[in-house]
Amino acid sequence: MARSRRTTGRQHRRHKMTSAVLVSVLALGGSLVTNPASAASRPGSVVAAGARATPSFRPANIPMKDGTVLKADVFAPAAGTPGADRKGRYPLVVQPASWGQNDLEYVAQGRQLAADGYVAVTYTVRGFWRSGGEVDVAGPKDVADVSAVIDWTLAHTPADRQRIGMVGLSLGGGLTLMGAAFDPRIKAVAAMSGWGDLTDSLYSGRTRHLQAAALLAAVQAPTGRTSPEFAQILADLAADRDMSKVVAWAHTRSPATYVDRINAHGTAVLLANAWGDSIFNPSELTAFYQRLTGPKRLELRPGDHATQELTGLLGLDNAAWASARRWLDHHVKGTGGGDDAGRPVELEVRPNRTQESYSDWRAVSSRTAHLRLGGPNPLGTGELGGAARTGWQRPVIGGTDSGADGGVAELSGLLDQVAALPPTVLVPRLPRSSAAVWQSAPYAAAQHLRGAARLHTKVTSSASQGTVFAHLYDVNALGVGKLISHAPQSWSGKRPGSAFPLDVSLFATAYDLPAGHRLALVLDTKDPLYGGRTPLASRVSFGATPADPSELALPLR
Repeated sequence: MARSRRTTGRQHRRHKMTSAVLVSVLALGGSLVTNPASAASRPGSVVAAGARATPSFRPANIPMKDGTVLKADVFAPAAGTPGADRKGRYPLVVQPASWGQNDLEYVAQGRQLAADGYVAVTYTVRGFWRSGGEVDVAGPKDVADVSAVIDWTLAHTPADRQRIGMVGLSLGGGLTLMGAAFDPRIKAVAAMSGWGDLTDSLYSGRTRHLQAAALLAAVQAPTGRTSPEFAQILADLAADRDMSKVVAWAHTRSPATYVDRINAHGTAVLLANAWGDSIFNPSELTAFYQRLTGPKRLELRPGDHATQELTGLLGLDNAAWASARRWLDHHVKGTGGGDDAGRPVELEVRPNRTQESYSDWRAVSSRTAHLRLGGPNPLGTGELGGAARTGWQRPVIGGTDSGADGGVAELSGLLDQVAALPPTVLVPRLPRSSAAVWQSAPYAAAQHLRGAARLHTKVTSSASQGTVFAHLYDVNALGVGKLISHAPQSWSGKRPGSAFPLDVSLFATAYDLPAGHRLALVLDTKDPLYGGRTPLASRVSFGATPADPSELALPLR
């Protein structure tokens, strides 16, 4: 904090020089004139004949209420750009930088917005790079900063207080939703690769998402200043201690906690995420989306965390960013279309990349197939065979990795995006000592999976606690299985040796299983993505009874 207050003129000039260089590189063919924003949008100013009007750009230091200074960049439309009101005011778009990034991240998009008739302000979130303070992870200080940035912008630029929107990626995406909950002036937001429920992101299925948390910590380390509170949360999460405190911390930073405020404000919300997002899983986004009652739109595509939007940061054509601009045009500027004629749910289906649109998330599937595990058809035609009248069990050695995993954070979803290559295994080679495996017969026709598959089974464990990882595969004639979806589920406080029911909701997806392929369900007790609770060498059995059969519920179109 003290360092940001004592910013020298030399430091400011260096920041301005760096900004100008990066702007030139990232603008891709455009030129930015670093004129004061007020001069660029003076009512009545005239552009000389034959001159090319360019948006203005300038770096800025924005003071917060607690004295912290945030580094920012201000883009304003050139004189005469359409979109101003009678007082020369333009709609405003605020863009918080993503996790570990700075205000220069959105240079290309800021320039595009200014060219389209918006005042655009991008800023480095507190605790990162040369902004002051400590990392708050969308906590109360970060949320207050959103409003303070809007206040400053209204006072120092030709921004219209009646037309305010936000766009953000990753941390910035989460902050747009938190801003919508706490500042009613915000008319519309576009949250890309953001989160709805941070608790579910870090601890879905009561299972710690350790690889995702470690990745966030690694990205933050070189450019951020960790607060003592955040450092303690990371330590508790890694050590699996005081999880109630971790959950409470995440709860206060979840837009889902404040969805009633967003609905009361009537904020228009666009959510864009990837099916394979290894940090903010798609199921928590679909759940959040369904609770919104105002104007809303949901877009899901193949990819991993923030990989779908990457080319847009370079100024290249990008579907997610183009959709965000259309959303702002419709709900902030008041021009163009943004709701797509009542079909606001848009899905890019894996692996063939076909496009589908629906009236609501509930409409993406039209029926549910209930597949009995161990039954005669269609699952159970593999090694387990038919179920005996007295029930059946499939034991595995706990705490061992079968090789059926959710992949690697950031990498696996990206490979699925660019090469249709999700995590892959040879299903016949999976060790049955470490995994319970069921396979269907080959399907005569393609199966169109839409939504979240749900597993119900019974578990008997020699330990009082444990974790199961459910993996659903698309298996070809050679036995090569490509991961369709997966999810963890943990338990504790169970009586060793006594069976208990277990339900697992796999992460939502849209996937077309080709004709001639099989489905395979694999259950094991270790996955490098997560922190499991199954003691090594314990015995875990998955089974059923006639009165309580195990089954996989598949949502289909």
